Amino acid sequence: MVDYQVLADRALEVGLSLAPKLLAALLTLIIGWVVIGFFSSWFSRVMKKRKVDASLRPFLSGLISVGLKVLLLITVVSMIGVQVTSFIAIIGAAGLAVGLALQGSLANFAGGVLILLFKPFKVGHYIDASGHSGTVDEIKVLYTVLKTPDKKTIIIPNGDLANSSVTNYSLEKLRRVDLEFGIGYGDDMKKTRKVLETILKKDKRVLKDPEYQIIVGGLGASSVDFKVRAWTKAEDYWTFYFDMQETVKNEFDKNGISFTFPQRDIHLYKEK
Repeated sequence: MVDYQVLADRALEVGLSLAPKLLAALLTLIIGWVVIGFFSSWFSRVMKKRKVDASLRPFLSGLISVGLKVLLLITVVSMIGVQVTSFIAIIGAAGLAVGLALQGSLANFAGGVLILLFKPFKVGHYIDASGHSGTVDEIKVLYTVLKTPDKKTIIIPNGDLANSSVTNYSLEKLRRVDLEFGIGYGDDMKKTRKVLETILKKDKRVLKDPEYQIIVGGLGASSVDFKVRAWTKAEDYWTFYFDMQETVKNEFDKNGISFTFPQRDIHLYKEK
């Protein structure tokens, strides 16, 4: 026959022995939850102050909040006297399995976080990466979207961008335009230099500092090669580059300076 009085006494004894632990665990849970909330808010403000990308701030803040809350719950459960070793092992094994299954996506995710944190490029920058060139249209956590000059859309996984070289043409405010023009060996080199100097001085897009350069870059098989190095603002690079082709051609024609092209002399011998 069951002695209910003994069971009641036993239950009261266990309850009284666990009461301090339960109270301490409850206080820890409440205080910890409040502290985590304050910390998450503070961390979000710090990220905003340091101009961390707006699309990344909620994710990082939420990730830290969830991680701290999981640690808090494990701590509270262990304070009651529950063994959490097996529970932690199960979480670790599950995390490993998920990580292996989503290896590619996690690599892209990690790459996106690095790009948004360190900002090797921003929306609006023109870059060359992973064999593609274009203007950055969007930076997502998993991928980056480029728009080419002919309006093609290129989607590149962030894992590839984070683990390969990226050429950013828009990061600097100034760019140097390198041009080369070949003239004939019979043309006047001093006159050619003067014509090029006049063109550069008239063009307001050419900066005075750094100063432009006009040099003889080489003596080719059929031409004397003049190299022009002029500095412009980044947004003027391509317009200046293409305008110079037409302007130099017109000015050389006016001044009797010839553009050379490859020539070969062929000698014919008649056999006896």
